[in-house]
Amino acid sequence: MTKYESLLFDVDETLLNFKEGQYNAVTQLFISQGVTLTPEIRQRYEVKNAALWHAFEKGELAKEQVLADRFTYIFNECGVKRDGREMDQIFRGYLKEEAILLDGAFDIIAELSRTHQLYVVTNGVSATQYRRLEKSKLAPYFNEIFVSEDTGYQKPMPEFFQHAFERMTSFNPAKTLIIGDSLIADIQGGNQAGIDSCWYNPQGVANQQAILPTYEIQQLSQLREIV
Repeated sequence: MTKYESLLFDVDETLLNFKEGQYNAVTQLFISQGVTLTPEIRQRYEVKNAALWHAFEKGELAKEQVLADRFTYIFNECGVKRDGREMDQIFRGYLKEEAILLDGAFDIIAELSRTHQLYVVTNGVSATQYRRLEKSKLAPYFNEIFVSEDTGYQKPMPEFFQHAFERMTSFNPAKTLIIGDSLIADIQGGNQAGIDSCWYNPQGVANQQAILPTYEIQQLSQLREIV
């Protein structure tokens, strides 16, 4: 008998390697624009991008502003003018083809799908996330995919989770677990929504926030012991 019936999985840096995929997509974007992407500029982009998405998770910025501002910023840093929204569209054309599975992700999802109801809960652009899940061959294992762009809300907002709960099969909060790498979006979101949470922390970084997960794992295979 399983402890949980429904498992909610984040996508980026939980199942798919977003960092490597983004690296490849940004590289292709700069090549397409004839602009040299130095290691220093790449690092500035990654820092800016992370800060913007963090602000989005806290409800301080709209998604459209995040998508445009990061590219307006980074091309300005290179001394060239580009329309941020146009650059984002080109970037997403490359990113949606980047579906690099993290170690053990496919095996654990395929295995757990035989005993649990699996769902995706992810912030981002719907077309990009759907394509990446399809290309990774993970999509068929999930009962439903919930993307912030579709729901009108983003993790960790309670409304995002309520939207998902209302559409899940036989939702029982005591039998539902969220698994993700973000303490704010996934763990805080799950805690606020009244469900158990599992922090996927492969690097073993110290938790310096007052956000406590129900469980913490460093390998996805450890879920077998929990669920």
